[in-house]
Amino acid sequence: MGFAPFLKTGRSESFSFQMNELKARVHDRLIELLDLSLIDKLDPQTLRQEITRIIERILAEEKTAVPMNSEEKTRFCQEVQDEVLGLGPIEPLMHDPTVTDVLVNTYDHIYVERFGKLQLTDARFKDNAHLKKIIDRIVSNVGRRIDESCPMVDARLADGSRVNAIIPPLAIDGPMLSIRRFAVDPLEMDDLITLRTLTPEIGELLKGIVASRLNVLISGGTGTGKTTMLNVLSRFIPTNERIVTIEDSAELQLKQEHVVRLETRPENIEGKGEVTQRDLVRNSLRMRPDRIIVGEVRAEEVLDMLQAMNTGHDGSLTTIHANSPRDALLRMETLVAMSGLNIPNDAIRRYVSSALDVIVQVARLVDGSRKLVSLQEITGMEGNVITMQEIFAFQQTGVDSKGQVKGRFEVSPVLPRFLERFKSMGIPVPQSMFSPGRVMNL
Repeated sequence: MGFAPFLKTGRSESFSFQMNELKARVHDRLIELLDLSLIDKLDPQTLRQEITRIIERILAEEKTAVPMNSEEKTRFCQEVQDEVLGLGPIEPLMHDPTVTDVLVNTYDHIYVERFGKLQLTDARFKDNAHLKKIIDRIVSNVGRRIDESCPMVDARLADGSRVNAIIPPLAIDGPMLSIRRFAVDPLEMDDLITLRTLTPEIGELLKGIVASRLNVLISGGTGTGKTTMLNVLSRFIPTNERIVTIEDSAELQLKQEHVVRLETRPENIEGKGEVTQRDLVRNSLRMRPDRIIVGEVRAEEVLDMLQAMNTGHDGSLTTIHANSPRDALLRMETLVAMSGLNIPNDAIRRYVSSALDVIVQVARLVDGSRKLVSLQEITGMEGNVITMQEIFAFQQTGVDSKGQVKGRFEVSPVLPRFLERFKSMGIPVPQSMFSPGRVMNL
């Protein structure tokens, strides 16, 4: 976590500076002595033991070494290991299961998100050059580059975490790094119920929606849990179906065996070789999919996704950035218009209304918790307007003494039309859920 923790134990700022200087010297000497071919051959535990042995040898030879007690020496060895094998000062944060986002605002301000709240950490890089070095390591591992001619990049770590980096001249104050982490064990429906994202009754209804092959659009803002919800809903796809997933950066963690995972590719240095989501959606139609899952529609690929939904690929799932179900439909219309085809607005709306069946709206509330705030069924068209029926709506009623949001789900007394589809496919229909005036408290 950098050497800031030493300051809390009575060590001075000059000591912290000395430790950083020593760490830089030891790191450079370690690179000279370490057989770099061992990095790929040895298992991580053995490799770290070998690095520790070499570090201790270097410290013994270091004439200007700073006196350290055993605890400080252990921490020093760990930080040098992180410099060689990991992501430097933020490596410990990447192993903290409570951290969902790591946000580096130049070298000396590192924030994390825990339980939906941002916190400033004690971690820091030596300087902006040190931060740029770590960014270079991240992007080079995935065959990308970042420099003045290409000053921003999206990448993915080995564990699936999504990385965005932007450097000067676009970032005025210095390099910026954002890492969106994903759990090794993704959340399940029971976890969402425990976290009070939704109720068990809504969970059962969502399970039936996926099993009955309804086309689902998950809508929400940044960091609201759209991908998490998409992962959870994908669990209910039968194991005997062929699934094709299409993403800009592979984040989905499906448990089924018959899954084909596709990922876009950016253009190379010569400006060639780009493969877009639209290219992959079109190609997926030739792969005999039972279901198509697009991680997020954000451009003209939405037209091909709608075509797939309208031509026999029922049960497809995707997400979109929008603040409400109505905004989600408006954004889809806008994205179709971006495809370059001269399609009348009325025709676009009718196409959208016939393709989509259900919109799941998720949001992050003031206490940092994620909630399913609205579940709406698309019922058709009235004139030139797409009509929807809200099945559930979360209503916030207040905040308790701990700052946690209190609220309830209000249930529409009108039965969803898709319940008839449930019956025809032998899926249990929870009629009692839709009794007039019913509310479900959290």
